[in-house]
Amino acid sequence: MCRLYGFISNEATKVDCSLVFSQNALMQQSRVDESGRDHTDGWGIVTYSDGWPEIQKKTTAAYDDLLFSSTAEKVYSTAIIAHVRRATVGRNSIYNTHPFISGRWAFAHNGTLSGFDTIGSELELETSPDLQSQRKGETDSEQYFLWLLSHMQEHGIEEIGKDNTNGLVEILEESVTQLADRCQSAAPDKIPRLNFLLTDGTTLVACRWNHTLYMIQRQGIYDCEICGIPHIHHNETVEHRAVAVSSEPVTHEPWVEVANQSVVLLNLPD
Repeated sequence: MCRLYGFISNEATKVDCSLVFSQNALMQQSRVDESGRDHTDGWGIVTYSDGWPEIQKKTTAAYDDLLFSSTAEKVYSTAIIAHVRRATVGRNSIYNTHPFISGRWAFAHNGTLSGFDTIGSELELETSPDLQSQRKGETDSEQYFLWLLSHMQEHGIEEIGKDNTNGLVEILEESVTQLADRCQSAAPDKIPRLNFLLTDGTTLVACRWNHTLYMIQRQGIYDCEICGIPHIHHNETVEHRAVAVSSEPVTHEPWVEVANQSVVLLNLPD
């Protein structure tokens, strides 16, 4: 179990209210989520600068770490992934703390690969050596990430471009469906929970697979319901557009539930 938050926009945006100050901010979810669980085994925030991911993460509980709120308050970015961890596979370690990074890609997972003690070694063998060598921790989540990237590489997708976004979703859907079936075979009495967020800083892909996931689309300038002011460096020549996704709604806005067992490309609203 973990909680995650993702955001993408056509203009650099602050998300400190969503991460720290809103009624169900990610920091609040680290203390207690809607099911009554805490997520105290670390936190991480990835933002993008000049096309490359920058990461801050710690092994402490987000609600009990001033660095989480101070990091969130400094963020201005067009793409963001944030995560609070409740450890299931792997000890509490900085190497096991999400998000994970490889090149331009950043990834966070909410769930558990059931039967990982059986299929984990198989996933390692199926992951290209150059990617597998990047694994630093013990989690099913990091292995999941590198295995997905390897599948993408096999299909010629190492970066997202205008011509391959549909292909990316199809590849990920096929890969996750296959993985879910393998998890179910390895551990028939457990449900594979495979939610993830994946970005290269230009677009955001979300998978909902047997855990909760919600999204909200925003268009035009609006005053934040928490602090009462807009959160963007706005260019008046463009119309502001953004999409946010979270394990739980973080504001009173009309968040929409993502369909279960689906992979979606979170396009900015037209």
